[in-house]
Amino acid sequence: MASRTEAAGGSKIETAYKESPAAKRRRSVWNGVKRDRYLYLLALPGIVFFLLFKYVPMWGILISFQNYSPYQGMWASQWVGFEHYIRFFSNPDFLILFRNTMAINLLSLIFFFPLPILLSVMMNELRGTKFKKTIQSIVYLPHFLSWVIIVGITFLLLSTGEGIINQLLAAAGFGKIDFLTNPNYFWGLLTVQSIWKDAGWGTVLFLAAMASIDPQLNEAAKIDGAGRFRQIWHITLPGIRSVIIILLILRIGHIMDVGFEQVFLMMNGAVSEVADVFDTYVYRLGIKQGQLSFSTAVGVFKSIVGLILVIGANKLAKKFGEDGVY
Repeated sequence: MASRTEAAGGSKIETAYKESPAAKRRRSVWNGVKRDRYLYLLALPGIVFFLLFKYVPMWGILISFQNYSPYQGMWASQWVGFEHYIRFFSNPDFLILFRNTMAINLLSLIFFFPLPILLSVMMNELRGTKFKKTIQSIVYLPHFLSWVIIVGITFLLLSTGEGIINQLLAAAGFGKIDFLTNPNYFWGLLTVQSIWKDAGWGTVLFLAAMASIDPQLNEAAKIDGAGRFRQIWHITLPGIRSVIIILLILRIGHIMDVGFEQVFLMMNGAVSEVADVFDTYVYRLGIKQGQLSFSTAVGVFKSIVGLILVIGANKLAKKFGEDGVY
């Protein structure tokens, strides 16, 4: 009888001191931090950077709900709620800005995004080490040129008066083409510039992913009689599929970001109808006209759309069996 009482008392004590699920999770997290403390220490500068320059500035979103005045400050400025958002969505410029932004980004997604994959596959097939490194250096180089230089080269080649291509057309007896002032060419020019500047740099991740593919798979495929194209299709591309999916999701998340500098430098009065995008609109109204609250509302709209697209694309990737971004 006494032993039963002692056992019952012991079980009560164990129940009283039994760790709660929340406490278990906290202890597990803390143990993980202690175990990987050097990795966290290595990541600390990046974490601090994102906290200071990405998360802390998000307090600035509040001014999109105010008539913000730098003299009054964020807390003393008049609160107007969704007035700036209503004004933005009811503005006739909204549809034009949305059309131009989406058109430029869709062209980039269709024509620019697949090109680094193709370049990576081609460079991966090169067998001469020196030749391969030379080609890599050549295709990487334009990435390090600023947009000012890229646009300057474009003007030297395509301007109607002194452009080299128009001079050659005139010498051959053809009429000059107004590449830079014809709205029909503007979106295509931006896409070609982006391809020339960044397609080579985009191969870095794909080539790194290809380097991790087991070479024994290719050797086994050769024994089975598979040619180079079959090896690329059945081994190389599936081996980098996860990287392609992740980069595609991230690219979709930036579909509202065209790139201010490139568009701003290429824009002129003749093509403004097809060149004005959200980034240039924010610059014009926020910086030049001082409508800080309204331009912040435009920026918040872009961020929300990007977030929704990333979450949607990530869920779609998981539905098809891929890992996704998170």
